[in-house]
Amino acid sequence: MEPEAWVALATVFMLGAMSPGPSLAVVLRNTMVGGRRQGIMTGIGHGVGFGIYAFLAAAGIATALSLHESTELILKWGGIALLIWLGYSFLKSSLGPPYESSDDGHGPSDRVGFAQGFAIALLNPKILAWMLALYAPFIEANISTETLFGMGLLGMGIDGTWYVTVATVLSSGDGVSKLRAQARRIDAAMGVLMFVFAGLLYSGYL
Repeated sequence: MEPEAWVALATVFMLGAMSPGPSLAVVLRNTMVGGRRQGIMTGIGHGVGFGIYAFLAAAGIATALSLHESTELILKWGGIALLIWLGYSFLKSSLGPPYESSDDGHGPSDRVGFAQGFAIALLNPKILAWMLALYAPFIEANISTETLFGMGLLGMGIDGTWYVTVATVLSSGDGVSKLRAQARRIDAAMGVLMFVFAGLLYSGYL
């Protein structure tokens, strides 16, 4: 692609990452629960998942346009299932005990954060709709494999950097402490939000 096309694609990636949705909700919630470390791992996981998604979407648009309908259907139901599960988990947490800081912890919370960020990136219905609508103009039938990998790496870098920045800024100072003070209310709101996103996806509005 021409340099101008790469700049335009990077702009699309940035706007997509910055728009609110299920991904941002998961990063915010994991930063609140596990502190900076888990929030950053969620952001990294989301970036990796998004990079894979960007590569697969580009390759799919270039080589298998006839398969998009079935692929979109699979991802749609996978996204609905993931959103319902997240909604249930958030609502369940809103009824549980107060959160304790786990900023100094290692292992499980980091892996959970990474896995959740990775999963929501791959099955986020907003990303699917956005990719199909805005990504296609940058793809040509004879696009090279190197360009496809470049698109994936660009998406991974921009998306991961944005969410890691969000988690870092949010956890600076007493930001996380203030969030934890409202943890149950935030979890309840996040749970409802996940169900709303699932309903919008099912009805075709997302």
